[in-house]
Amino acid sequence: MRTPMCDQLGIEYPIFAFTHCRDVVAAVSKAGGFGVLGAVAFSAEQLEIELDWIDQHVDGLPYGVDIVMPQKAVDVHGATPEELIGKVQGMIPEGHRRYVDELIERFQLPPLPEGEEPHGVIGWAEDVARRHVEVSLSHPIKLIANALGSPPVDVIKQAHEHGVKVAALAGKAQQAGRHVNNGVDIVVAQGYEAGGHTGEVATMVLVPEVVDAVAPAPVLAAGGIGSGRQIAAALSLGAQGVWLGSLWLTTAESNMGSEVVERYLEASSADTVRSRSYTGKPARMLRNAWTDAWEDPEGPGPLGMPLQNILTADANARISRSHRKDLAFAPVGQIVGRMNKVQPVRDVMYGLIEEYIETVERLEAGVRAAQG
Repeated sequence: MRTPMCDQLGIEYPIFAFTHCRDVVAAVSKAGGFGVLGAVAFSAEQLEIELDWIDQHVDGLPYGVDIVMPQKAVDVHGATPEELIGKVQGMIPEGHRRYVDELIERFQLPPLPEGEEPHGVIGWAEDVARRHVEVSLSHPIKLIANALGSPPVDVIKQAHEHGVKVAALAGKAQQAGRHVNNGVDIVVAQGYEAGGHTGEVATMVLVPEVVDAVAPAPVLAAGGIGSGRQIAAALSLGAQGVWLGSLWLTTAESNMGSEVVERYLEASSADTVRSRSYTGKPARMLRNAWTDAWEDPEGPGPLGMPLQNILTADANARISRSHRKDLAFAPVGQIVGRMNKVQPVRDVMYGLIEEYIETVERLEAGVRAAQG
């Protein structure tokens, strides 16, 4: 399973774990992979705390940070998070506010405790993402990734000056080419099957297209990968590693709420939907009454990023506090059908590696048999 990517980043296995949970980051890196912390939900101050913790628990092993600088989003800036949120709030149409109020009443969502005022995720705004970059580069990270397109060229240069490699996700070969032309070191070819924000080209089609488009730049395969057999397939398509996200959501170290984990364990691969209801951009998650409500032609439809998440922040907080399985936001890819038990990260890693080895040995035996 060892590829040139392993030597470049000092890891044993080319298995990259995208996660919003610091415990998963540390556990994956300590098991020979490469943990990547998703920063979008944190303020700069919170991110500092998370990275301090990882530094203390990762035993000096390499890890990375994933930021979000969307190339197409509502253009808002603010000197402080409060100022930024205020500007976003002022851009939200009154009709959308009324619709959210109607949904809160329809779903009978309980009010929040006095003094609790959720503001939503602001990490999608460029100002906040740039603060995330500054914080991340003050720590011994080995990789900084951007989830929605190429980071600005000056950010790529800044990372390189710190000796940090830059990755960017791509859903099309043309996007991947732009990433490399902008100076990105590693392209993550993320197929339609993936959880979270995703394009419309399937992984099996996308990966070889991207590999051919950006050669000799290294490519990681993402989307619908959750077994050793699929890792073997990804490497056979020319990828130098795999980028896994959904698989870690049901690990023992995950910080997902129990009701969401239960939904993952119960779901089939056919139970996901790409919806703009949470972030404003198409993201794959488990379908529920909330995602259906935002597809209703009688409704106003979702706003763009980051307006949609700010708009629905209060309702999302109410859903979370009420522990409603039927409404809970559950981002996940189509691999969810294989996520049917909770187990430690270390066991997941060993399972992936063992099945990969078995798959390669079986293929090699087939080749020998064919050669007579």
